Amino acid sequence: MPSTNNKEKPWDTDDIDKWKIETFKAEDNAAGSFAEESSFATLFPKYREVYLKEAWPVVTRALEKNGIACTLDLVEGSMTVKTTRKTFDPAAILKARDLIKLLSRSVPVQQALKILEDGVACDVMKIRNQVRNKERFVKRRQRILGPQGSTLKALELLTDTYILVQGNTVAAMGPFKGLKEVRRIVDDCMANIHPIYHIKELMIKRELAKDPTLAGESWDRFLPNFKKRTLSKRRMPFKVTDKTKKVYTPFPPAPEKSKVDMQIESGEYFLSKEAKDRAQKEEVMEKQRIKREEKMKEREKAFVAPEELEEAERAKKEKKEKKKKRKRDAEAEPEVDGSEKKEKKKKKKSKSKKDESDEE
Repeated sequence: MPSTNNKEKPWDTDDIDKWKIETFKAEDNAAGSFAEESSFATLFPKYREVYLKEAWPVVTRALEKNGIACTLDLVEGSMTVKTTRKTFDPAAILKARDLIKLLSRSVPVQQALKILEDGVACDVMKIRNQVRNKERFVKRRQRILGPQGSTLKALELLTDTYILVQGNTVAAMGPFKGLKEVRRIVDDCMANIHPIYHIKELMIKRELAKDPTLAGESWDRFLPNFKKRTLSKRRMPFKVTDKTKKVYTPFPPAPEKSKVDMQIESGEYFLSKEAKDRAQKEEVMEKQRIKREEKMKEREKAFVAPEELEEAERAKKEKKEKKKKRKRDAEAEPEVDGSEKKEKKKKKKSKSKKDESDEE
């Protein structure tokens, strides 16, 4: 039987965009309302309560257009969406589910409402369980943001998505292709691969896509190949012992003595409880005495004069002693001089008497 697929179709013209997604209208739903009610609920953190309370009327009006009912429970801290009789689009409830999920992850209302449009999807990535160490996790999460949010802005422009890093999750909104790239970049960032490498790759791909001659070729030769630098796997110990000096002995070392063996050797094991307590008290008293003596020595150090002052004091003492000696010598000299003069006078007198007796 000949194929009927290649027949000319009068309605198939060149001006038709075959990839365009037409909006789903109420007229397109020929089956009418749904047989059963579908609902989704999600919890939200306490700090989002005030904001959601203010923005909830906007959310309600946006969901009413698609025939979806929504409730905000501030007691339980939950948001619920469900289908109604007016719901005509089967995918509307899934879009509403994504909407409340984004609102709970701190996405602004005006941005989160774009999820209701066709061709816009969302992806909420949990990143906390990918890194064990909290400090390392915070550092790697900061890499997604970059200095003053520059890395995040570059990723948003290159992937045509909206990215929000909040707490332990990364929320992204945009086309499916962009979300796939964002997930790969975030997972690699948590695995210690910097997002700058992916940014370079995406920039090159964007430039290559402009050239129609390269549409059917592989771009591997143009893309950068970042080699992973692996350090030595061998773990170096902190203290390296030199085993060359040790003499090899085939016998194992003697087992260390236990506490009981040491007590038996010292005789403490056989002492009575009172004797043990007494020995323990004496040991404590001895330790206290040694500590007291050490403290006293430390206190006395503050009153010990430094060597320079001691030398100066010695010099002063020596000077004083020299002065005293000089005074003593000065006092002793006049006494000696007076006694010598008296002796001379006596000698003169004796000589004069002898001369007189000789003359007679």
